[in-house]
Amino acid sequence: MDKSPDELIYGRQPVLEALRASRPLRKILVSRSSRPSGAVRAILDHARQQDIAVQFVDQRRLDELVSGNHQGVVAMASAKPLGSIEQILNAARTSGKPPLVLVLDGVEDPANLGAILRTADGAGVHGVIIPKHRAVGLTGVVARTSAGAIEHVPVAQVTNLVSALEELKAAGLWVVGADPKAPQNLYEIDLTPPLVLVIGGEGKGLRRLVREHCDLLIRLPMHGSMSSLNVAVAAGVLLFEIVRQREARS
Repeated sequence: MDKSPDELIYGRQPVLEALRASRPLRKILVSRSSRPSGAVRAILDHARQQDIAVQFVDQRRLDELVSGNHQGVVAMASAKPLGSIEQILNAARTSGKPPLVLVLDGVEDPANLGAILRTADGAGVHGVIIPKHRAVGLTGVVARTSAGAIEHVPVAQVTNLVSALEELKAAGLWVVGADPKAPQNLYEIDLTPPLVLVIGGEGKGLRRLVREHCDLLIRLPMHGSMSSLNVAVAAGVLLFEIVRQREARS
């Protein structure tokens, strides 16, 4: 867990005010010993309305995170404000280039997400979409690993990736998922149209529903004893093949 002090908001009233101001929060930790009444109840209600994850933990864990009087509540803020799918699409429209959106289905390692954001910036990705649940958010580790790229690549966090893919399809983008069992490899496919590239998380790959909502599945041709690459490395190979094809076409 990232323990950077500037990412933590603690105390019942400060956390409640952050929620009322709609500040981007990744997660709220609540002590199991806290009574769900008064400010704590209001925090839980606001978190549910804003679809912010709440985790009930031992008091000792909160004591380890902050040295001040946390009153049994600690909120973990995003390292930067989150964007929206519409903002990503607008960035693509104003760029004058074919849209390129990266969707990450459950990347949990902050170092991997940071490395992917750095690669996405280098490849000219117009935006990255990540899920709110069962995935890492924009933590301080992500920000540091991205080497500053987090400030330049719009990131949207959504509750439902399948709905996000349908919204991108409706905007005219073609959805291509990376799957090691796909019949075709990335070098056999035209990747120059407006594109959404979907990559699964570490170890698990694409979830079934996400896979089923892709227009096409592609794989990396693996010739060694390993069946797949680290997710950040795979993202780099896939994105820069897209870059290669588009520059060759221009």
